[in-house]
Amino acid sequence: MVAASELVSGLDAELVRLGYKASTMVWYRGCWRRLEKFFETSGVEEFSLDVAMTWVDEACGGFFAKEQAGTLKPTDVYLFRVAQMLDDFAVHGAVLRRYSRTVDKLAADEADTLARFQTWLQAGDCAASTVRAYGTVAGEFLAFTGRRGGLAALDTRVIDAFVATLAGYQAKTVEHKLCAVRSFLRFAGSDGLVDGAVLAVVPAAKSTRQARIPSVWEPGEVTKILEAVDRANPSGKRDYALILLITRLGLRGIDVKRLRFSDLDWPGNRLSVVQAKTGHRVQLPLLKDVGWAVIDYIRSGRPRCDCPEVFIRHTAPIGPFSDQDHLHQILVKHARAAHVPLGEKRRHGMHSLRHTLATRLLENGTPIEQIADILGHQSVTATGVYLKSSLGLLAKCALDPDAAASGVTR
Repeated sequence: MVAASELVSGLDAELVRLGYKASTMVWYRGCWRRLEKFFETSGVEEFSLDVAMTWVDEACGGFFAKEQAGTLKPTDVYLFRVAQMLDDFAVHGAVLRRYSRTVDKLAADEADTLARFQTWLQAGDCAASTVRAYGTVAGEFLAFTGRRGGLAALDTRVIDAFVATLAGYQAKTVEHKLCAVRSFLRFAGSDGLVDGAVLAVVPAAKSTRQARIPSVWEPGEVTKILEAVDRANPSGKRDYALILLITRLGLRGIDVKRLRFSDLDWPGNRLSVVQAKTGHRVQLPLLKDVGWAVIDYIRSGRPRCDCPEVFIRHTAPIGPFSDQDHLHQILVKHARAAHVPLGEKRRHGMHSLRHTLATRLLENGTPIEQIADILGHQSVTATGVYLKSSLGLLAKCALDPDAAASGVTR
């Protein structure tokens, strides 16, 4: 391990190199001085995340108690970020871009179990996003059971208590969390950590996928949003190209974030990407307006960066977007500039642009099989859900209850 003072010095230089603002550095340096004084007072020379988190707990007036009660303030989370950033720099020698807004303190054996679970998922060829998401839920579950006797004492009562904590979440979120718990228990059962019978205790959350009505934008709203983007500045050029790729080609936000220069076939006017969700490669025509928007960003808007991704962050640290960044704020920013209303009942993330494209294609008579190919769906069943988002299409499906069925005699 490295001395706390030496680690702080190295991280200070790295943040300056990454272009952090002077005002931000003043705040970090103030926190570091307080943290270093705490290490000195505690008689600890080498950096330790446990000691750093003890400082965070005291400085916040009970960080973990607040986390448990759901009363953490932004200032509390910022102090947690200070400690986590130092630990990340000690382990990886780099500054990571995302830090969890909540934290559960896992014991060493629980952290080891979590790491082995994620390795087990990777060995099963699970996508990186699945490994990360299931790992997060498994960490929550381990922390919850740890305060109730651990995995060795896991029974129906404990599982029911954990399920009760999910009250108030959207059905899809509950379904995801319970799927992650079942996956973790399958691993734990095969590893001899729990009785395999507890898996049957986890309730099944009925999928509401086909019950949901996709959120779509009204005709003309997307055009107004695009026209409101200020393409005279670098961020505007990037945002315009991002929105256009999803609007015109129906790409998922994560696939746009991961788009690489090697995915662009300029001579052939094609775009070829491996979808993060399915792992399948899709090829789409690089439409003229989309292509020129991307070229404009690359030539005149993209900061200098050696990373292979086309679209990158424009604030320090310069680099690709993280998988946790859903680009929601970009669309909301330009929708407000365009004076397009954002109702509470409407989902207005980037994925809504994909919903809108699918709905408009259906309304224009495009075969559902072709739309499935464009969107990269593995089944037309997934595409059929967009029928619900168009009142015009639903009207065509209406039946006259008084009309006799064709070919049926009474």
